[in-house]
Amino acid sequence: MSTELVRDLVTANHVLARLGVVDAYGHVSVRDPHDASRYFISRSLAPELVEDTDVVVLDLDSAPDTGEERALYAERFIHGELYRARPDVQAVVHHHAPMAVAFGVTDVPLRAVYHMAAFLGERVPVFEIRDAAAGAGDMLVRTPDLARALARTVGAAPAALMRGHGAVVTGTSLAQAVGRSVYMELNARIQVETAQIGGAARVLDAGEIAEMTRTLGDYERAWELWKKMS
Repeated sequence: MSTELVRDLVTANHVLARLGVVDAYGHVSVRDPHDASRYFISRSLAPELVEDTDVVVLDLDSAPDTGEERALYAERFIHGELYRARPDVQAVVHHHAPMAVAFGVTDVPLRAVYHMAAFLGERVPVFEIRDAAAGAGDMLVRTPDLARALARTVGAAPAALMRGHGAVVTGTSLAQAVGRSVYMELNARIQVETAQIGGAARVLDAGEIAEMTRTLGDYERAWELWKKMS
């Protein structure tokens, strides 16, 4: 297990907590750069409290190495199934940020209105767990089947909202997944504030979305700042 990558994963947990994207709940993972069939994630713990020794290694079935007895996140399957479905994905964040929850329960699509969140594109897909679960559930994606259904909703998109629950965000790096999660919530807040001002929002067009997504890349400048602040 790479010491530097583990340190960055711990930092990602702290950054997301301190910027209000996660609280006691939510989680972030990163794929093992030396073995695409494994990923690193914390044991079941509030992100703000995660330290190096809390990081565990899971396979794509989201099973730990033999001997791991600590409690794991019930929704860890989100990560394993997204890594299985998307070879391009190298990091995943699941969060419950308030504005993301709000857009997940309305008919108003979450769209890119802010250049820093251009990756959101023209519409963020919404996962409806009722369509995937038999009978009443607790809204948690706690089985491989539900996680595979969520991965299908995400498809080739960078993120998806989860109705009444939150969101899942992917990245080609840990820095990108964290940056996207932060700016997704800011974009949602701006979109709501724009609606309160009145009038139609002027969203980013396809050309702006493509160019800004390329320009922003991995949010390197923000990532270095956030690491320093954490």
